[in-house]
Amino acid sequence: MAIDPRELRRCLGHFATGVTVITCQGADGTPHGATVNAFTAVSLDPPLVLFCAKDGSHTLDEVKEAGHFAVNVLSSGQKDVCYGFAGKDEDKFKNLAVTPGEAHGDPLVSGSLATLECRLESLADGGDHTIVIGRVDRFQQQSTDQPLLFWDGKVHEKPSLERKSS
Repeated sequence: MAIDPRELRRCLGHFATGVTVITCQGADGTPHGATVNAFTAVSLDPPLVLFCAKDGSHTLDEVKEAGHFAVNVLSSGQKDVCYGFAGKDEDKFKNLAVTPGEAHGDPLVSGSLATLECRLESLADGGDHTIVIGRVDRFQQQSTDQPLLFWDGKVHEKPSLERKSS
């Protein structure tokens, strides 16, 4: 049976995920980042997480070169941050409050629910994506707000997941 990628994407859209922004500090001091909803915990001992980045992603290249990255778990009020890092804008950090992480100096997005500072542990082939596994060196829960969610192909600020007719 041939798989239609659009139909598969629609089917996978039934799985709600949180939204993260992966950030890193480039070797030249330039911050980089991208919106990622393919993020999960892998192991508590050792402390490992993973995210999937589309092959050819500029942020993926920077993470590989830097050898470390931060995961910023977005809160329900950070829809603009989500869209800002999902786009092709060269200056994604313009007008954004960030602080340098203590572990590696990677930008931590202010207002995030949580941040995890990681060093690159390994990479794996994931078809048209690369699976990036990071070892957590430091983490913080920064807020008790509601999470920003991705479901049904859309970003949702409130956990009310009511499917809209297409």
